[in-house]
Amino acid sequence: MAITLSRADYDELWKQCNPTTPFANASETPEIVKSVPPQIGQGYICLIPLRGMNLSILRYQLHDDLFIKEESAGTEWEFGFNISGNRGGKRTGESFIGWGNYENEGIYETYANDAILKMDIDLHAPGYLYQLIGEELEEVSPEIRKLVEENHQSFFSDINLITPAMRSALDQILNCPFTGNTRRIYLESKCLELIALRLEQFKQRDRYDRKPLCSLKPDDVDRIYLARDIITENADHPPSLMQLARQVGLNDFKLKLGFRQIFGTTVFGYVHRHRMETARQLLSDRRMNVREVAQAVGYANQSRFAAAFRKQFGMNPKAYLLNKKSV
Repeated sequence: MAITLSRADYDELWKQCNPTTPFANASETPEIVKSVPPQIGQGYICLIPLRGMNLSILRYQLHDDLFIKEESAGTEWEFGFNISGNRGGKRTGESFIGWGNYENEGIYETYANDAILKMDIDLHAPGYLYQLIGEELEEVSPEIRKLVEENHQSFFSDINLITPAMRSALDQILNCPFTGNTRRIYLESKCLELIALRLEQFKQRDRYDRKPLCSLKPDDVDRIYLARDIITENADHPPSLMQLARQVGLNDFKLKLGFRQIFGTTVFGYVHRHRMETARQLLSDRRMNVREVAQAVGYANQSRFAAAFRKQFGMNPKAYLLNKKSV
């Protein structure tokens, strides 16, 4: 079953369920929990105000597929991290930057079989980013300089993958052991760490993008996104590069270069990271042992899986599983 709502009706549902509930330590750190309307799902959105920015943690699952008809405009200065679940075109394991004036018109989708875990860092104003790196503007890429210096510009968006270093910071936020002012300082430091990691990731891509690349038409971009969807859906047994190129109607040269240009990694680098993110999520769910997870993501050899997991996340899958069980 699928539900289609206008943005106004969707927002009204949140108001009707009286979602604002302060945390127990609200007097020290005014964190707000908004419960997901029971008509559409279960879970919450936690809003944490910090100096110069807001941190949002979204953790929920819908009862039915939800399609929201968007007709809105506004401004955002956001760094986002889609830890799990596919929401609004953002997929599991993707990080993104959304910056500037936007106009949304279309369908914003979230699916019932996806457990959403997402983290957003919204700056109060673009000037805050200038405060963070303004003195180093000459050393950063033209695109980052543009983000920092232009307060009112057409919307800019960049999508990439969550790196192991980002994953570590995200896990530390989710498992923050502190309360009160110590918690606020800790969360601020981790948000700044994530912003730094995301800017460095963007800078590295920008260096690559300065090299001669193939010219991509809008139809080419659509085909490359289709290629991403195909390999994501078949990550345990992905097609060869030639097979994938034929399926999406591109030659293998344009597919390779175009994929790197859009996603900042190779086709099979993307497959590998997706498999590792899937494995991490399966271990977090604690419904499978390491051998079963290895098989689920396409590894017949458990030792090779363990080596790949350790390289991606800095610990063995067994240690990760035991750590999750102790939480």
